[in-house]
Amino acid sequence: MHVAVHGGAGSPSEAPADRQRTLADAAATASSADTPLDAVRAAVRPLERDPAFNAGVGGAVQSDGVVRTEAGVMTDDGVTGAAAGLTGVARAADVAAVVARETPHLLVAGDPAVELAAASGIETGVELLTDGTRRRYAEADPPDHGTDAHLDWVRDRFGGTDTVGAVATDGERLAAATSTAGRWFALAGRVGDVPQRGAGFFADDRGGASATGEGEAIARFGLARRAVELLDTFGPRNAADTAIAEFEAETGGRAGVLVLDHEGRVGSERNTAVMQTARGSAD
Repeated sequence: MHVAVHGGAGSPSEAPADRQRTLADAAATASSADTPLDAVRAAVRPLERDPAFNAGVGGAVQSDGVVRTEAGVMTDDGVTGAAAGLTGVARAADVAAVVARETPHLLVAGDPAVELAAASGIETGVELLTDGTRRRYAEADPPDHGTDAHLDWVRDRFGGTDTVGAVATDGERLAAATSTAGRWFALAGRVGDVPQRGAGFFADDRGGASATGEGEAIARFGLARRAVELLDTFGPRNAADTAIAEFEAETGGRAGVLVLDHEGRVGSERNTAVMQTARGSAD
């Protein structure tokens, strides 16, 4: 099993060495999984519980003071699942896998998705706010009730780019996963690129990709799908480089992408300040 994992493209963190160790441990642990889909879920799961990453616990807060998680998973044979608008759920990628495996749907959202998680044995009612995120939200002068107040507040404050994700292959099968709590100070109920197939995540017989960055631009461009399409022409490294160059030229946005092919070769590129990654393998 070959696994590559990223911790999001964005600004430098206050503790990059700690984040790097967490990513390395996640990749190493995930490389012992039985299947690529199990591997990508195992790789992102510790990141979803770690406030140092923007996925699950300690994730970005929306305009109503609520953290909502979302994720998408896909395998190279087209099996796809996604979940969005999850409250009290840290393990969004596991919910996406349930959608992929147990339902005829591509995406389930909101309270019904939380109920699906609970019925599948995934912990719900998790406190996703931390002292730090509560303080950051409070210091941003939360908006009054009413859509107009929220819209005005969001226009002045909406931002951020971080997301986590992983790609894995055992040489035959391949899977990709991306998980996030979205962007800071988004309008309550906002859904980004992460649970959109081809935008935040994608996999097929050429390889797989997980994208991270400014979700609206990523979704408009279809960054993950484009990175995989470029494997027809390039290896993963050049595919990632070219995808980000095309993305920036077309959208002017900020993003990063992690690409893996069936041989276990990895490429990553970003036009943000940093994007930490790690790799793990078990032959």
